[in-house]
Amino acid sequence: MLIVALSVVGTLIAIGIFLILFYFVGKRSFRTIAQRFFGLVVERLLRDKYSENLMELWSAVRRTSVQNILEISLRAEEGKLIQRPLGSPKTLPHYDTLMFVAAQMARLPKEGTIPVDMKVTLGAKAEKPLQIDIPLMISGMSFGLGLSEEAKRALARAAKQMGTATNSGEGPFLQEERDEAGKFIWQISRSSWGHSSQGIASADMIEVQMGQGARMGYFSKEPSVVKGKAQKLMGISPVESVVTSAVTPGINTPWDWPKYVSDLRAEAAGKPIAIKIMATGGLERDLAVCLEADFDVIVIDGAQGAASGASPLICDDMGIPSLLALVRAERFLREQGARKEVSLVVSGGYATPGECLKAIALGADAIYLGTVPLFGLVHNQIKKILPWEPLTQLIWYNSPYKQRLDIPLASKSVANILKSMALEMEEGVRALGKTTLSELGPNDLVALDEWTSKVTGVKRAYSWQD
Repeated sequence: MLIVALSVVGTLIAIGIFLILFYFVGKRSFRTIAQRFFGLVVERLLRDKYSENLMELWSAVRRTSVQNILEISLRAEEGKLIQRPLGSPKTLPHYDTLMFVAAQMARLPKEGTIPVDMKVTLGAKAEKPLQIDIPLMISGMSFGLGLSEEAKRALARAAKQMGTATNSGEGPFLQEERDEAGKFIWQISRSSWGHSSQGIASADMIEVQMGQGARMGYFSKEPSVVKGKAQKLMGISPVESVVTSAVTPGINTPWDWPKYVSDLRAEAAGKPIAIKIMATGGLERDLAVCLEADFDVIVIDGAQGAASGASPLICDDMGIPSLLALVRAERFLREQGARKEVSLVVSGGYATPGECLKAIALGADAIYLGTVPLFGLVHNQIKKILPWEPLTQLIWYNSPYKQRLDIPLASKSVANILKSMALEMEEGVRALGKTTLSELGPNDLVALDEWTSKVTGVKRAYSWQD
């Protein structure tokens, strides 16, 4: 990125010089000077040995990437773990090779005046299930460890406006977030502040965080990252590192989970209890433990999931893609006879209404969105930060620019995104000739290739005999 930035600056300077020359010496002279200048540059590139040629860098970038070169430099600078935000750049199998089977002749589509039932109930077997108006929720993004108070308040306000839920994330309980929210999910993290009685009491659903798509196991941050309000709410000293344990406190073996959930259920007073895990190659083993522990909701975060900061190795080289995770999880729950009792929520790389609706057709009850609402937060506010800082500096907790975020404008933008996506999904349901999300299934999809058909179990688009 530094190389790119320097190149851009150099280009802008060159353009400025050319414009000045053009102004003072005229068009004809300018053309002559420019022609000679570029001729010298091209000749130099074509004559220099590779070891002396600037194109050597171009070759290296094509073999690796600009991002890899940047991360090599970051490792060389301090010799510490890199904390990359916003997940992996890898392109993994997703939903592009699945298409919907639209209704038209054999089955008729529905008119636009026909209402579509988009409501979802999570944790149906609990005494107090979580009911939301749309199947899209704000994913767990923590106050302090990730987002600012301004960003958390804006997300909560947007979720309330759309009748859906927002998730606290791994940070400490933030009363201002809860005050803004309608439906609120308290995430019990693996940190010392994770099991908050205040968070549990004020939540509509409890979510135990054991893993996520972009981060797994032990995790720590320097105390300077969370200084201020977050540090006080976490109950740690200004010189104490912020630590997320590898395992939920109280869990020493897989057989400890049933008692943990039983104790938590008594404290939750009838609210659904969810477990969030990273989707891995051993997914069925993990799901078996989740069922034995009697969780009401299972949240599967695929490898496309992101975090405010995680090492490139965890982001790039652990987990399995979200599509495969959903298919395997739904199949396992169905085979165990638990599909109607346990709700299934997915996350990790969901960015479009089409991807979300396909996930529902394959068995998901709801989808967590993270990166999408983050982009929404800074909509129409980019001039406050660009070109000198990345857009995320408007929303990160440890940013000096976080107070520039306009909360009402940010919440309106996020609510508009959720509304637009929900309307588009409604249109899709009508185009399938249906009126409720529960009517969708794998038969509403076809696969564009053999691999997708095999892993999802849906028909091939190129064979009428399926």
